[in-house]
Amino acid sequence: MITLRPSQERGYADHGWLKSFHSFSFAGYYDPAHMGWGNLRVINEDRVAPGKGFGTHGHRDMEIVSYVLQGALAHKDSMGNVKSIPPGDVQRMSAGTGVQHSEFNFAPNETTHFLQIWIEPDAKGVEPSYEQTTFADAAKQGRLCLVASPDGAQGSVRLNADARLYAGLFDVGQTATLDLAAGRKSYVHLVRGALTVNGLALRTGDAALLDGETQVVLNDAQDAEVLVFDLSA
Repeated sequence: MITLRPSQERGYADHGWLKSFHSFSFAGYYDPAHMGWGNLRVINEDRVAPGKGFGTHGHRDMEIVSYVLQGALAHKDSMGNVKSIPPGDVQRMSAGTGVQHSEFNFAPNETTHFLQIWIEPDAKGVEPSYEQTTFADAAKQGRLCLVASPDGAQGSVRLNADARLYAGLFDVGQTATLDLAAGRKSYVHLVRGALTVNGLALRTGDAALLDGETQVVLNDAQDAEVLVFDLSA
């Protein structure tokens, strides 16, 4: 089974300095039909105005992945990490027993555009940790590049969760296939462009929810950037 999640049906919040689309119920957006998918709990597409950001706040017992699309995201946390996350980097923070952090756009003239992703962990109460890795466009062009996984395979950031995240860049004539084990779910989020997922056409911001499928097949792409999740049910 494959279901379309149209971009325009996502939740939306405009705080002035922050404009955010919510794929799943989050903060003031509540939709009982969209509480998550498998162990994927949050995908927020955030645009942070120049000189603005999220002040220090806490998280616990969640795997948090940041995927920056434009600008840079400044990160500071209670573990002592002070980082800048540019496009091409994938950041993973395991909140575990609890962590405080802030995220900011220090650029005077450029909006920071990024995806904030939350995945439910396999175990609660782990020690908080942080990881950040660069994935070049060449590694994602015309293929699905593993960027997050439970075992850190292929240089991916390591998740405390039964989930794998792939990123890919596809254009005309480029295709990819990802095999799914029995009982797995998949979520395909199209960051930009156009492509077809198992025969279902997606446009910028759309997503496809797959359940009971044996493969994810991507084709008919046009200037596409895509994230593909392999998730526990």
